[in-house]
Amino acid sequence: MDFTLDSLRESAEKIARKGGDSTLDFFNKSFDLEFKSDNSPVTNADRNAEKIIRDQIKKQFPDHGIIGEEFGSENENSDVVWVLDPIDGTQSFIHGVPFYTTLIGILIEGVPQVGIIYAPAMGEMVSAAIGSGAYFNGKKTSVRDCKKLDHATFLTTDIEHIKKHDFDQPFDKLLTSTRLHRTWGDGYGHMMVATGRADIMFDPILNIWDAAALLPVVKESGGVFMDVSGTETIETGNAISTNPDLKSQILSFFT
Repeated sequence: MDFTLDSLRESAEKIARKGGDSTLDFFNKSFDLEFKSDNSPVTNADRNAEKIIRDQIKKQFPDHGIIGEEFGSENENSDVVWVLDPIDGTQSFIHGVPFYTTLIGILIEGVPQVGIIYAPAMGEMVSAAIGSGAYFNGKKTSVRDCKKLDHATFLTTDIEHIKKHDFDQPFDKLLTSTRLHRTWGDGYGHMMVATGRADIMFDPILNIWDAAALLPVVKESGGVFMDVSGTETIETGNAISTNPDLKSQILSFFT
């Protein structure tokens, strides 16, 4: 392979910025809104951003594969696959709330190696390549030093999916055990953990295009990205980001 992980990260930063910035042409302005078969919202801003990102990848890395939320898979058996969510947090986007992100993860032989979380309306980007650390707007970043749950800030996306996926009991335990709870969720919640502004982010449901960017970012910020069984994975459809000191305390609520 004629690239390094750091060079891929730098390219992915630029591509995420191009795609993410295109959403600002629609944010708090006019956009077309539709609902998919699963009743999740999608806008022409989502589709436009993913098209821009895909075009840039194909131009710069024609042999690489792509998996995207809006336009599916291309060449997904390639050794290098880019995984895209052009607007993660579409509910925030359509309500004019700036806590939405553009996510790019890069898998090498199926393993997440590079991650970008870009919040265009906030002007915030966290990027990481495995082995090189995580960077918040160009400066190294890390999870917060928080050793006790009763000192922790706990984030999730919404209550509906907590109940829908039968996480009521562990959620209630986390709620009563932590200092503060907010629903600054989706990818932005994981960014908050990776940049030391929150301590726990719980996603009861997410797809590979949500998770692929998050694992490298959280891991390289010194954190833990895991499912509710404690496994580091992007495959099982749920995720927790936190710091190593809180890991076992959190998992005890899910057993």
